[in-house]
Amino acid sequence: MDIDRRHILGASAAGVAGALAMPSNASHAAPLTSTLGRDATHYGVKPNSPDDQTRALQRAIDEAARANAPLALPPGVYRTGSLRLANGSQLVGVRGATTLMFTGGASLLTAEGADHIGLGNLTLAGGSIPLPERRGLVHCLGGRGLRILNCEITGSGRNGIWLENVAGEISGNIIGKTATTAIVSFDALGLTVARNTILDANDNGIEILRTAIGDDGSIVTGNRIEHIKAGPGGSGQHGNAINAFRAGNVIVSGNRIGDCDYSAVRGNSASNIQITGNSVSGVREVALYSEFAFEGAVIANNTVDGAAVGVSVCNFNEGGRLAVVQGNIIRNLLPKRPIGTAPDDDAGIGVYVEADTSVTGNVIENAPSFGIMAGWGKYLRDVAITGNVIRKAFIGIGVSVADGAGTALVGNNVISDTPRGAVVGLDHAKPMTPDLAADGAAKYAQVALGANVAR
Repeated sequence: MDIDRRHILGASAAGVAGALAMPSNASHAAPLTSTLGRDATHYGVKPNSPDDQTRALQRAIDEAARANAPLALPPGVYRTGSLRLANGSQLVGVRGATTLMFTGGASLLTAEGADHIGLGNLTLAGGSIPLPERRGLVHCLGGRGLRILNCEITGSGRNGIWLENVAGEISGNIIGKTATTAIVSFDALGLTVARNTILDANDNGIEILRTAIGDDGSIVTGNRIEHIKAGPGGSGQHGNAINAFRAGNVIVSGNRIGDCDYSAVRGNSASNIQITGNSVSGVREVALYSEFAFEGAVIANNTVDGAAVGVSVCNFNEGGRLAVVQGNIIRNLLPKRPIGTAPDDDAGIGVYVEADTSVTGNVIENAPSFGIMAGWGKYLRDVAITGNVIRKAFIGIGVSVADGAGTALVGNNVISDTPRGAVVGLDHAKPMTPDLAADGAAKYAQVALGANVAR
């Protein structure tokens, strides 16, 4: 078909005429409820009514689920108590315009043993009404195919979302002003937590937990997490953006994290954790943590600007071992940890490691104590520290030379502006040797010293 200029002009004119003939607000109008699913108002649900809508909403939810149809909630505010979601329940609203206003109960939305639950484009307002322990404003126990997408969850009086034995996806949501933790998952069956914005939580941002050490496989990616407080206190179990506990094979990648009382990412007994490509600033304890009984951690290609410790891979005494710390930029470390941590926990350290670990290709700047520290007393084994750039640290690289400590290879690093020394032997955190990188320095069996550039 030949398309000439006259045809194009004619089509353009028709398009403009059609646009002018539309109502002026058509482009901004909410979608017709009938296109989203069964209209909840057909079941007696009344938007913007001052009356409680719990009974009518529950009837609508049950009827739509039995028909395997989504339930569409037109724009408006719906005052409601606790609602139960059945197998296949799908609630959809108009983003920013459909609000379920919680009036009290154990949770706003609860599902038990239900598959294919869907929540989309809803605002769930908790009103800061207290919930029982171990409850969320959205509470799901057992189920596959969960989807919570593009919702706003605000003012929960306990947790925002609480999941146990669930597989599914939580994506594109805004979760704010949470009394404890925004998202809690126990014993996930295959969970993705992606592209959410989490603000102002009083405990943790995201918790990926298991009741016993084992495979979890959750993926936590692309989230923005800021303003996380350690409201309950403690020494690190609260105040973290992302906390993986006993959960193996968890991937934490591409998140933007800032302003946390404790850690950006904390893996506790979480084997094979991958912490990659995250942007972290303004955290007040260890930024990226792999601790206690884990085997396997990759901490790579992250940026950390402002923390007491940039990266810590520790607790060899508890079995913590086997890691790669590579390609991170870590700078502007703090000289102190928060109140409540152990008094002998050091701060101002770029990277701290203990056993069976490679530390390579990192750039570390402005570390009040150590650029890199390897070993704690006798807890040092098979560490390679190579190809790093360390600038403006009190000590460039500190290595344990205590009795019983294993060996660290230190070579091909560039180390500058380290007044106490480029490479120094330690007994715990106490410097015990002069600069081992200096000409004529004594040799220690624990330090296999290669060719470093120190100035």
